[in-house]
Amino acid sequence: MQFHLNGFRTDDPMIEPAAEGAPRVDMPEAVDVLIVGSGPAGLVLAAQLSQFPSITTRIVERRSGPLLMGQADGVACRTVEMFNAFGLSERLLREAYWVNETAFWRPDANDRGTIRRTGRVQDTESGLSEFPHVIVNQARVQEYLLDLMRRSAQRLEPDYDLEFVDLKRDDTDEYPVHVTLRRTDEARRGEQVSVRARYVVGCDGARSPVRTAIGQTLNGDAANHAWGVMDALAVTDFPDIRLKVALQSASKGNLLIIPREGGYLVRFYVDLGEVTPENRDTIKQTKVERIIETAQRILHPYSLDVKEVAWFSVYEVGQRLTARFDDAVAADGTSREPRVFIAGDACHTHSAKAGQGMNVSMQDGFNLGWKLGAVLQGRSDASLLRTYSDERQPVAQELIDFDKEWSAMMAAPPKDPEHPEAGGVDPAELQAYFVRAGRYTAGVATRYRPGALTGESTHQSLASGFTIGTRFHSSPVVRIADAKPMHLGHAARADGRWRLYAFSDASGVALEALCEHLAKSPESILRLTTPDNADADSVFDLRAVLQKPHREVQLEDLHASLLPRKGRYGLIDYEKAFTSDASTDIFDERGIDRERGALVVVRPDQYVAHVLPLDAFAELNAFLRPAFRTVSL
Repeated sequence: MQFHLNGFRTDDPMIEPAAEGAPRVDMPEAVDVLIVGSGPAGLVLAAQLSQFPSITTRIVERRSGPLLMGQADGVACRTVEMFNAFGLSERLLREAYWVNETAFWRPDANDRGTIRRTGRVQDTESGLSEFPHVIVNQARVQEYLLDLMRRSAQRLEPDYDLEFVDLKRDDTDEYPVHVTLRRTDEARRGEQVSVRARYVVGCDGARSPVRTAIGQTLNGDAANHAWGVMDALAVTDFPDIRLKVALQSASKGNLLIIPREGGYLVRFYVDLGEVTPENRDTIKQTKVERIIETAQRILHPYSLDVKEVAWFSVYEVGQRLTARFDDAVAADGTSREPRVFIAGDACHTHSAKAGQGMNVSMQDGFNLGWKLGAVLQGRSDASLLRTYSDERQPVAQELIDFDKEWSAMMAAPPKDPEHPEAGGVDPAELQAYFVRAGRYTAGVATRYRPGALTGESTHQSLASGFTIGTRFHSSPVVRIADAKPMHLGHAARADGRWRLYAFSDASGVALEALCEHLAKSPESILRLTTPDNADADSVFDLRAVLQKPHREVQLEDLHASLLPRKGRYGLIDYEKAFTSDASTDIFDERGIDRERGALVVVRPDQYVAHVLPLDAFAELNAFLRPAFRTVSL
């Protein structure tokens, strides 16, 4: 990480200097962004907005304090990539359980009353991400984000004991969303608080009152299948208890085992059978003793002695989705500027089987956060915010379609070879589907369609491994100035900036011309969008990857735009230029045209926006200028 830019510091560099007026104790009369709900979506959004000291952000939560025990636990590879941009991945990886392999168990062909292992596969496809799929309690994930917010210049903390009541829009007001809140603490229970906001984001769960206030509804059906889930400390002779396990029994139900962090705790998803109108209430009242007994029967002939249950619940699988994630369509059907948004479970719900709920919710917050930051900082027009629902709603629909299929397979009994007419799922098919679906469970299947922030694939062949619309797939490089081996993607922070990764052509002439254009041309997107008093990389962070070995590159031969002067002293930033790693050539690994090179444009949320030739100055401008307000030169 970089610090000391504006003067020598002796304090913890992970703690930003406090912004003027921070921390703010009382709820202001007006705020830029009011976030309702401090779940995963709300905290990622708040964490992103906390990186912009000039934006007034508040987050309200009806509970009296932070979450102590969460239901979600799976953290996808893509989410770890995002956490790395926030500087949180090392802490997460140190504490979490790493899901390395998944085992599959089904009825023994010789004795269908017992079970046997029939497969064991790598959990995440090799090369899919430099980070693993991990398990850590949702409350701990949220604590990482809360800690980041506390260390930000805003010193942002949620306002607890405040619940959302209602909102109204008055577009004649500079702060057009008028929100009524109600205190839930014992001393002031029922007292109402009014606040005006430029924008409101409902991250308040599946029963979201913010969603109701903007006239959106969750549409979809429950799968009419119940599962019991428990986190337990247990003694067992089941040999795969520290692996992720998908287990099908012949007649006693199915079981999903997820080891938890700490080496001893295990989560069990226990099949409780079909739900009918007649038994729904009974199943909802299922005691933990029945969940334990069912798990013991499914695991036969292995024993399971549960010593302690840390948490348990019973739920029906359900996948539901709203038509929009904002209020851009008024009640009378007219279009308007979106001012209220919903994220996470407020606009889409999933089963727990695919481990997508928390992960997709956090990606909602990441997508919206940088866009709100760009609009409120005056870098982009408010029309940018329309892309949030346009991008995230189709992603949620695609994941729900996958989740329905995966959940149905997990709930189905195994097919009996001697009685195929009885139906069910072939256990081999279940294992094969798990392998095929690896990109979904890793969180890297999202691909944004061509649009305002995603270019066409005209020049995709220049960098085939950086697929337009997908997340930027990092690869090892060596930083030239200090010979540090690192991942190229890890140079980017969650700071709202766009990235321009310029991969050099064979001669280096096109790279030099690009740098010269960006630094000096009146049509340079950098010059058109960067204020005079700001660092050259404050809007677009230009970085270059050369083809020569790092010891053959002379630092003084780099273009000045790759050694920018920054801060109040004009200090030189030496961290903009890289070469391929000796063992892993990024040009080969990501399919970059060695002769022509490539310019890879990456959004602040780490998604590839475009791939262009190094000399495509007009195309670069035509693509980016609509998303930005230009400054006077």
